[in-house]
Amino acid sequence: MKKSTQPSREERVRENLKQLKLHKVADIFPEYTRQATQGQIGYLEYLDHLVAEEAAYRHERMVQYRISAARVPVQKILADYDFSHPTRINKQKILDLFDLSFIERKANVVFVGPTGVGKTHLSIALAYAACQANLSVRFTTAIAMVNYLTASLADSSFHVKLKQYTRPRLLVIDELGYLPIDRKGADLIFQVVSNRYEQGSIILTTNRPFKQWGTVMNQDNTLASAMIDRLGHHAEIVVIEGKSYRMKGKEKEGDNNVKAEQK
Repeated sequence: MKKSTQPSREERVRENLKQLKLHKVADIFPEYTRQATQGQIGYLEYLDHLVAEEAAYRHERMVQYRISAARVPVQKILADYDFSHPTRINKQKILDLFDLSFIERKANVVFVGPTGVGKTHLSIALAYAACQANLSVRFTTAIAMVNYLTASLADSSFHVKLKQYTRPRLLVIDELGYLPIDRKGADLIFQVVSNRYEQGSIILTTNRPFKQWGTVMNQDNTLASAMIDRLGHHAEIVVIEGKSYRMKGKEKEGDNNVKAEQK
């Protein structure tokens, strides 16, 4: 007797699920079907399991897409931040930021403090939290953004490239003030901040207090004041003080060497 070449019911179901892009359900439905058939789970519970697994799978894929699109350099989470290291930090204010309500309000966050106190760590952790909440994010350093937009002026793609910094719900600008910015660069940063004013949130990290931003913005105090006005109008200003965390290990190593020499 000739064997049937028709696909089995399970194969048809799997193929239809894949056509509907229900890939996770296609992978797991046979086992849940077996449990339902044997009376181990009810039909509503069976459906609930399938839908929940597919939803979790899609959420995880979306989070990974958001993280990739955000271009964060490394993964950082709040739990890994050492609140005991800075000599000055408002822990509760920082914890409150992680409910992400500032993004809903289109407000900003400015981390101010010297090198090595964890400003970048906290900004990346907030970016990851936003990605996990399925919000669009873009991470950049101030200099990288300036260089990218400056290059776009040469090939007439500026307005297209500018949207990469104005469209996301959250833009993280890291390390403002660490390297000198010329007049054109200062104008470009101001355009980004101005375009996002009351339209989307910015997290900005800087090693310079506001009163020194004129020197950061190519000695243009007027431009600096205008940018501070837009950033600070709806903003949480978080000041962090202390020694560089990166030097902590070296200081301990130095102390150990001194002790060894004294023995």
